[in-house]
Amino acid sequence: MRVDKLVLRNYRNYAELKTEFNKNINIFTGANAQGKTNILEAIYLVAMGRSHRTFEDNELIKWQQQAGIVDISFKRQDMENVLTFKFIKDQNKEILLNGNTIKSKDLIGLLNVVLFSPEDLALVKGAPLLRRRFLDIEISQANPPYYRQLLQYNRIISQRNNLLKKIRERKADASLLEAWDEQMVKSAVVLVNKRLEAVKKFNMLANLMHRKLTGNKENLAVYYEMSGAQEQNPADLAAFYKKYLQENQQADIFRGSTGVGPHRDDLLLYVNGENLKTYGSQGQQRTGVLSLKLAELEFIKSETGEYPVLLLDDVMSELDGSRREHLMAFIRDKIQTFITATDITSFPEMSFAKFYRVTEGRIME
Repeated sequence: MRVDKLVLRNYRNYAELKTEFNKNINIFTGANAQGKTNILEAIYLVAMGRSHRTFEDNELIKWQQQAGIVDISFKRQDMENVLTFKFIKDQNKEILLNGNTIKSKDLIGLLNVVLFSPEDLALVKGAPLLRRRFLDIEISQANPPYYRQLLQYNRIISQRNNLLKKIRERKADASLLEAWDEQMVKSAVVLVNKRLEAVKKFNMLANLMHRKLTGNKENLAVYYEMSGAQEQNPADLAAFYKKYLQENQQADIFRGSTGVGPHRDDLLLYVNGENLKTYGSQGQQRTGVLSLKLAELEFIKSETGEYPVLLLDDVMSELDGSRREHLMAFIRDKIQTFITATDITSFPEMSFAKFYRVTEGRIME
């Protein structure tokens, strides 16, 4: 899988851009706030349907312009495709695949990407939401039906929570929860089974990467933690959820929210038997995050037959020399990679890479 060409019109600080890319490594250098990250954002946007930096499409349109376009030509399984995003201020964006309009939910899995940014270094120490999102994005790209099921589950939880609030305010009867509970249990079982299957495979891949990065000195283990479960991964998920919802109905009504389900689960990371979040050093945590990202690449490859496109947004300066060397050795000649950096000296003797200088929304090779 690779991105061949990018066209931008009135996108962020780019008035007009047409550029083709190296199938191996593409490195964008320049001072801060010149437009380097905007390139990676545009690729991520087309792959995932939204920016990783904003939820507001209006912010993607160049200042004082009314419309903008992102157009990407890419190859998947040697088939050429074009994805186009059209933005008009204060209107819903239009998405086209090879000239035909599609919905955002149909994007996932067409162009697979893995993004690694400095914010991802908080993946270990941050809130469970970050780790759930990491896992959901990984599985969704490899298995688009999972993404559609996730959207359905989120709608069910939203509707159930709205009903809980009405019951709390005595504007609805608690008996109405039964129908939503049934839907919630059915959807939750599908999601958790797929997550457990993915984590089992991901655990193996992450440990292999971690052992390479640490010279076989450390083992990384990844576990799935179900909210509300007294035991790890109950054998009968449907029975577990039904029982929990019944026993905690009053607590849910009091909170006005659903206290158990895939939306509250977490990933636990252990290095040599110790909780990485609690006991890991900063160096161990950074190595753990890098191991997760490399494992994500391998997981998507094992599920789809192709490596995803890798986006490294200003992350090289956050890694020490050893981790940078391991990362570059892993991706070279097999994974198309886009890298942003302020300092070109971080990439000595890289004749296999294509370098771009970014200055005020203009790119020069």
